[in-house]
Amino acid sequence: MDLKHQLKKNRLIVIISLMMMIFFGCTKNEKEGDRRYANRLIEETSPYLLQHAYNPVDWRPWSPKEFEEAKTLNKLVLVSVGYSTCHWCHVMEEETFTNDSVAKLMNQNFINIKVDREERPDVDQVYMTALQLMRGSGGWPLNVVTLPNGKPIYSGTYHTKKEWIEVLKKIIRLHKDDPEKLYKYADQVTAGVQEINNFIEPTKKDNPLTRELLKKSVQNGMTDWDYEWGGNMEDKKFVIPSEIGFLLDYAILENDQKTLKHVENTLDKMALGGLYDHVRGGFFRYSTDRFWKVPHFEKMLYTNAQLISLYAKAYKFFKKPLYKEVTVKTIDFLVKEMKSSEGGFYTAIDADSDGEEGKYYLWEELELKEKLKSDFPLFSEYYNLKEENILHSKQYHLLRSVSDSLFASNHNLSLEDFKKQKGKWEEIILELQQDRTRPNLDNKIIVSLNSLLIKGLTDAYQSFKDETFLNEAINIFEFLKKNCLTDGYLMHSYDKGNNKIKGFLDDYAFLMEASIELFSVTLQVKYIDFALGLYTKIDKSFQDASSEMFVYNIEEQLISNIVKVDDGVLPSPNSVIAHSLFRISLVNHNKELLSKSRNMLSLILPKLNENANGFTNWNRLLLHNTYPFYEIAVVGNNAENILGKLQNSYVPNVYIVGTSNESTIPIFQNRYLKGETFIYVCQEGLCKLPVKKVEDAIDLL
Repeated sequence: MDLKHQLKKNRLIVIISLMMMIFFGCTKNEKEGDRRYANRLIEETSPYLLQHAYNPVDWRPWSPKEFEEAKTLNKLVLVSVGYSTCHWCHVMEEETFTNDSVAKLMNQNFINIKVDREERPDVDQVYMTALQLMRGSGGWPLNVVTLPNGKPIYSGTYHTKKEWIEVLKKIIRLHKDDPEKLYKYADQVTAGVQEINNFIEPTKKDNPLTRELLKKSVQNGMTDWDYEWGGNMEDKKFVIPSEIGFLLDYAILENDQKTLKHVENTLDKMALGGLYDHVRGGFFRYSTDRFWKVPHFEKMLYTNAQLISLYAKAYKFFKKPLYKEVTVKTIDFLVKEMKSSEGGFYTAIDADSDGEEGKYYLWEELELKEKLKSDFPLFSEYYNLKEENILHSKQYHLLRSVSDSLFASNHNLSLEDFKKQKGKWEEIILELQQDRTRPNLDNKIIVSLNSLLIKGLTDAYQSFKDETFLNEAINIFEFLKKNCLTDGYLMHSYDKGNNKIKGFLDDYAFLMEASIELFSVTLQVKYIDFALGLYTKIDKSFQDASSEMFVYNIEEQLISNIVKVDDGVLPSPNSVIAHSLFRISLVNHNKELLSKSRNMLSLILPKLNENANGFTNWNRLLLHNTYPFYEIAVVGNNAENILGKLQNSYVPNVYIVGTSNESTIPIFQNRYLKGETFIYVCQEGLCKLPVKKVEDAIDLL
């Protein structure tokens, strides 16, 4: 975020916060019993909406017609946003939304709308921005009160029953006594929301893409690094795969040992600590502490899909068995526990079971001793069951501190024998978990998240040459193509066959990127053609009228357009599109697409220094444009074999493609010679003399 925009945002936060203090206040509460009634969510398929389908609150699903009714009746609208694996969403539902008196107050005075943020990320984005403006931070459940026109007058997160009643009564009174003040206030908030979600300002298209700018951005980002524990210096540590992946590429190209050490340390700490489930496999959503010890116990598809990709690539460079272990085990976890019978992958696994966060994964010393018997001392040392690691109720979360090879060596065990022993421990833990209540599963199948998994699986295939990974990636692609493509348009999700929400920009962007990845590993032209078809739809339907970027939503007009460009736990769809255009342009020798990619990047350049860690996927594209970037074309009947060998090495700033047959694709055209296989090392269409050996091709780099 640039300085000018940050100052504007800070002023808005101060003004709006003062008005919030004047308008509203909060205190504490007692729990209510559970009494259930059916409401208008009963016909929905979202697990989150169905969790609220028997609340006495007259919840309705999001629809423009609800706002039309609000205008007719001059009623305020209450929009409550959450998701099925959200702990505090569960708590507020049980304490507040199941209460008859609360429901009566809400039903009489508001049009009440429930939103699954994963079904409607656009709605969540707009009102989360309002919350951040009003309060300076955000979270879920996100509870917003709006005027009939959708403009927000109040935003908050979790409230106790007593707090909620007090807030709603004040809002009702203000709406009755001084509606003009509320309308003025709502206009101010909406202006702030629009500014933040459309903060791309036109800039010179010839803004130079320089290596110096990239280095300065990295240096600015270094001030936030946690050199001891990895990641950034934060009380809670979220996983940002695009940042770590960019820094790995940068460190290799720059021979920057300080950055490389930070990347390796971060990867080690995440894989060994409590963020990773050492028994079942898979990563949790984030760490609640600086030391990666205690996670928030949700398991999200988007986290695991991206970390499969990251660790698979990191293995190619560092060759650490730990990185291969977590990659393969995470894939195994996803296939066993998050794959639908139809072939798509589900969205998330809840943090809670029996109403307690992490209960499924935490262990008391006594139950472990009873099962492990004489193995307990070694188990205890391996998984760090130490006094300083005791959590609430005297429970432990399993975490490691060293690699298996070092642990085995320190205890005079062969690595093979230790792994057998460790396998028995895992069987015991899995057996104990069978008697526990499994956390709930969010069974939505979302296009964008499944597309991230396709990319992760193709990266894993390139690193480990396991055909099952590639086959899984192809099967997901075919599932999405069959179930989520209607009349050339993507749908956002597949949920029990109910396709009703059109795709958002990230659905198109991430599937486009996944298609390009499949082309590079399968040699099949249909995938690059599919990617181009998606881009045609993006360019036609999502183009932002005021910039080179693309808007997030085309289906419905909200109180603000959304142009997502910042990279966070997910890379921004605009940065992913710019990367894809860069690659396609090299394959098709398309200067127009290359220019489009660079123009998009040029718009972001002013932001790279002010917020280096918020635009890391853009920084990776800047890396491609300021350091030598090579496209390698393998042409001939032995292309697949040679392609596999080339992809087995980690070389940043290289895109490797191939064909076994004669092809009209520009990068392959007039280069096929029957009975021979040649490797062409090129830069923007200009190629060096072809070679036949992988070693010679790498030397040319």
